[in-house]
Amino acid sequence: MNIPTSSKYAIIQEMTQRDNNLLNITWLCATAGASRSGYYHYLETEDLRRQRKERDQKDFLVILEAYQYRGYDKGARGIYMRLLHMDSPVHMNIKKIRRLMKKYRHICPIRKTNPYRRMAKALRTSNVAPNLLNREFETHGPRTVLHNSSLIQI
Repeated sequence: MNIPTSSKYAIIQEMTQRDNNLLNITWLCATAGASRSGYYHYLETEDLRRQRKERDQKDFLVILEAYQYRGYDKGARGIYMRLLHMDSPVHMNIKKIRRLMKKYRHICPIRKTNPYRRMAKALRTSNVAPNLLNREFETHGPRTVLHNSSLIQI
């Protein structure tokens, strides 16, 4: 099973905080398949994770504002350009924009293909010149071909 290690550490922390806990951290980490040093690092960095989550939420609100500007939805690059052209420009990496959109399950609509373009392309492919020579040719003067004892002008 692919359980995130942060979930494993949260379960270990919950187990150790119980009143009737008789299990030690080493055994719990070994059972969960996580390292003991990773668990202690998880405990130490709880404030950093909370601060990062708050900062991500603030940045995502700015992304949403840029996303909904002028009534039509934008992708990561459009949001990036809108953030640069706001009244107070916001410099945010496109990778961060994509990461936050993925984190908060905010998807960009995919533009549909133009059906008229597809029809025009289908019509254009049928305009193939007929194969008059069929690779049986002998040259006879400029821009002419001698084919099956008749002269064809090209």
